[in-house]
Amino acid sequence: MKALVYDAVETLVFRDMPDPVAGVGQSLIRIEASGICGSDMHAFLGHDERRPSPLILGHEAAGRIVGGPRDGERVTLNPLVTCGTCRACLAGRDNLCPTRLIISMPPREGAFAELVVMRDENLVTVPDDVPLRKAALAEPLACGWHAVRLGADALSLPLAEAACHVIGGGAIGVGAALALRAFGATQITVAEPNATRRATLDGIDGFDAVAPGVVTQADLVIDGVGYAATRADATAITNPGGVVMHIGLGEGTGGLDVRRMTLQEISFIGTYTYTAQDFRDTAAAIFDGRLGALDWTEQRPLADGQQAFADIRAGRVAAPKIILEPSHV
Repeated sequence: MKALVYDAVETLVFRDMPDPVAGVGQSLIRIEASGICGSDMHAFLGHDERRPSPLILGHEAAGRIVGGPRDGERVTLNPLVTCGTCRACLAGRDNLCPTRLIISMPPREGAFAELVVMRDENLVTVPDDVPLRKAALAEPLACGWHAVRLGADALSLPLAEAACHVIGGGAIGVGAALALRAFGATQITVAEPNATRRATLDGIDGFDAVAPGVVTQADLVIDGVGYAATRADATAITNPGGVVMHIGLGEGTGGLDVRRMTLQEISFIGTYTYTAQDFRDTAAAIFDGRLGALDWTEQRPLADGQQAFADIRAGRVAAPKIILEPSHV
């Protein structure tokens, strides 16, 4: 098969790789769409020790099953593999499984390839009328869905009455904003520093795109970036008794105003990925249209992945998400 392989820092090579082989309880998937995640960019820049080269990156994917009783079935992939038997898994918090492993981390290769193997229980069937490039958004959108679900539970007032603010206009931030709307929020802003991307966000229904610094007060803040500066913004603008949901993994330290958080009883909750149920619920919301048209992605050939990563790093991409397609020419 052909695959986009992370060979060295800032170096992705489109080349031949061995075809993966499905084992018992697994299916072979021919990938038709795979999104570029911020974590893929961290690896590309050499900032993620969990993803050493050489490695096939990519974990936001959809395609068709090849072979077996489900041959030809259109599916989207939950890339998070968990044990199913630990305390977290049995409690429905499988995203906290101590042995969790996402594809695109050794020893599991990722989905920037023509083929990938995934266990059957991680596959969600995609209706025929839903494009696979939209179905591939289930993974990043599930991250926001999970954060909104937890944030709504932690907030002391209904989402419909809360001022909600999302930091970051990438797919994670946009997904969080769309999830907020699906959960009943009516006052939603998304802060995005890139004016070109902000213009794209203006065309998405359900929230207002603003420059950083415009919003000075909010009840629920979702940080989809995760840098010290964005954490500082989040803790500065959250109202007394409010909640900060932290999704982004930009950098590990700095930014929290712990004194203000203590004096104003501001809750800070870290969120990691999503539960299997969150993923299924997000996929269902995509399929029935509750998350909007999802027409804000840009599609590029998998073979042009190196240029796509370079363009994202340089801030030349207006779309919140680039979808790489092996068959796209």
